Amino acid sequence: MNERSLRVLEYNKILERLWNKCTSPLGKNMAEELKPLDELSEIIKMQQETSEAQSILIQRGNVPIAGIHDVLHYLKRTEIGSYLDPGQLLQLNSTLTAARRLKSYLKADGEAKFPIIQGLAESLHTFREIEDKITMSIISDTEISDNASSELKHIRRSINTKNEAIRNKLNSIISSTGTQKYLQDAIITIRQDRYVVPVKQEHRGNVPGLIHDQSSSGATLFIEPMAVVELNNQLKELILKEKAEIERILREISAMIADVAMEIRSNQEILKQLDFIFAKGKLSIEMKAVEPELNDQGKFHIKKGRHPLLKADEVVPTTIWLGEDFRILMVTGPNTGGKTVTLKTVGLFSLMAQSGLHVPADFGTKLAVFDQIFADIGDEQSIEQSLSTFSSHMTNIVRILEEVTPNSLVLFDELGAGTDPTEGAALAMAIINHLRELKASVIATTHYSELKQFALSNEDIENASVEFDVKTLRPTYRLLIGVPGKSNAFEISRKLGLSDKIIDASKEFISNDDIEFEDILQNIESNRRATEADREEAQRLRMEQQRLTQQYSDKKQQLEQQQDKMIKDAKKEAYKIVKVAKAEADEIIKNLRELKLEMEEKEIQKKLEEAKKQLTGKMDALGETVEDLFTNKTSKKPPKNLKPGETVKVISLNQTGHVVEPANDKGEVLVQVGIMKINIPAGNLERIKSKEETKKTGVGKIVKNKAESVRRECDVRGQNLEEAMLEVDKFIDDCAIAGASPVTIIHGVGTGILSAGIKQMLKKNKHVRTLRPGVYGEGGAGVTIVELK
Repeated sequence: MNERSLRVLEYNKILERLWNKCTSPLGKNMAEELKPLDELSEIIKMQQETSEAQSILIQRGNVPIAGIHDVLHYLKRTEIGSYLDPGQLLQLNSTLTAARRLKSYLKADGEAKFPIIQGLAESLHTFREIEDKITMSIISDTEISDNASSELKHIRRSINTKNEAIRNKLNSIISSTGTQKYLQDAIITIRQDRYVVPVKQEHRGNVPGLIHDQSSSGATLFIEPMAVVELNNQLKELILKEKAEIERILREISAMIADVAMEIRSNQEILKQLDFIFAKGKLSIEMKAVEPELNDQGKFHIKKGRHPLLKADEVVPTTIWLGEDFRILMVTGPNTGGKTVTLKTVGLFSLMAQSGLHVPADFGTKLAVFDQIFADIGDEQSIEQSLSTFSSHMTNIVRILEEVTPNSLVLFDELGAGTDPTEGAALAMAIINHLRELKASVIATTHYSELKQFALSNEDIENASVEFDVKTLRPTYRLLIGVPGKSNAFEISRKLGLSDKIIDASKEFISNDDIEFEDILQNIESNRRATEADREEAQRLRMEQQRLTQQYSDKKQQLEQQQDKMIKDAKKEAYKIVKVAKAEADEIIKNLRELKLEMEEKEIQKKLEEAKKQLTGKMDALGETVEDLFTNKTSKKPPKNLKPGETVKVISLNQTGHVVEPANDKGEVLVQVGIMKINIPAGNLERIKSKEETKKTGVGKIVKNKAESVRRECDVRGQNLEEAMLEVDKFIDDCAIAGASPVTIIHGVGTGILSAGIKQMLKKNKHVRTLRPGVYGEGGAGVTIVELK
């Protein structure tokens, strides 16, 4: 790629930003050496790498890629039999740990979502044994752990013991009153790795020992007392042993590394690539960039591209395309209108894309792969070479024309400027025409009206302009393709206060063709603005309609989902309720079965009492009704001393009944008429004495029949409690009518439930006076003897 173009388009500033995103020297080196490629397949692969890294960073956050070091020279040392120092081992261990963490972090769960990056991570080797050995053995760049080996721990323990013995011996010497007067200070110090004491020069003979050093003034000698010489010798031996053991440990670890040096080299290459790839992903996220669609046909379409070196909140997005209907674009417009930024954006986007970097634009951006990108931008006049601005530009253009190919992109800024306008315009048209015949891709900026007309009259060339707001006298930085730019000199001058007289006079110096051309441009601009306004309104309405349609569709789908969900929830709830109810029912049935023997008596008795109460209530109501019928019908002479069993006539009913109970305190007699028992005032009764009349009445017959057929025993064995209670109740009523007493209820012994239930019922029966269990000869506990009233 053309080096001058890389410099002019500020490609190095993009590499600098990429360099800052790398975490290791290895990745930074790759960023520094990155150059645009011209092989489409290789570029597509690099773009996919960046996209995968971008996705991983967005989905998972930061990637554990820190701690990577260049360890190749360390590996060489281990392979030739040398050993690494603790600091070097820590760096190598950090690199091994980074490889292991990355492999685990990027491990594909099932189908690989990121084939390139996960494929690289899968190729990483892990050496947990070496990591653990280094971690256990090395504490810092200069310190080996006691746990590196049992021998080292033993030696260091002996060193500590020996140090303590020496210090104790020296402490006893310096604390001795006889020795203190010979010492410069009562302290212990070290010289040449041996413990010594400071002795005054004049008393050197009073402290026998070896002299190891003296002070700068010569007044103090550092003497090793003879009493500790042997101890110091032993300590020195231990220190040498410690050093030898440390060296052995380092050699052992280095040998382990040498055995897998090839795999670690492979790891380093992969880690370097991963660091560089994730740096590209980080840069893409920072620039809010996208992966462009690439082709090798010279076609590109940048959608709302933002120059990556300008502030995101200040740059105006540019939309520009080339290669479909035209291969050359002539951009006109005022100075500071954004023409140069547009050129640099196109050139820099192409360089970034061909380097595998995403570009800050909207999705759908397409870029072409060019074999060369040439840029003639800026003023590079050289005083040393005596070149003017025009000469400098022309020298560069000559070089471009010599090297350009049909698959090249050429960017010209102010083509033909710096010389006579007529000659400059002619040269510019000739250069553009040459490149058109060569079928190269060209974007050029100019102020020459001749180039605008040249673009209108030739195929493969299209006009474009940067928009300028005459009202505010400010550029909008919008690029308008298909519309040649208008100079706006007269309008700008009028806005700035130049009189209309001078402006009209200036127009007389312009040819009619030029004036007509400018008027045409003005009409085109006016029509373009109106058309654009209509298009924006139509687009807004279309988007609003699409939004409403989508909103309706989403609402409908949401309602359908809610309906389905409600139905499912209702079914689940119903199933849950039924399941719970069934469980509760099963539990109740289980409990009832377990408590059946205990509850049966109480429940049945309760039901019987309720039935009796209902029957009594109905009978009482009927009795009240009957009493109302014959309240005033009484006999002249009420019968006296009526006894149970006597036959009487109920005057008001004209029916014959049977006295059940004699008159009470209120003068009412309980009389049974048919199946009905009624309390009737004695004045409404009449005693019947004739036996013949008695035989004719139903009650008399019933009493007689009951007396003749009544049994004195009731056997309910084998029946359940409810059946037995109904039969016993009827038996007691029959016996009471017949006047039979006492009677026997045979219920058996069994579980005792039948006996207890019947006795409970009999206690509440109004015909029963007493009851007792049978004695020996009557049936014992299996019978109950009942005395009736």
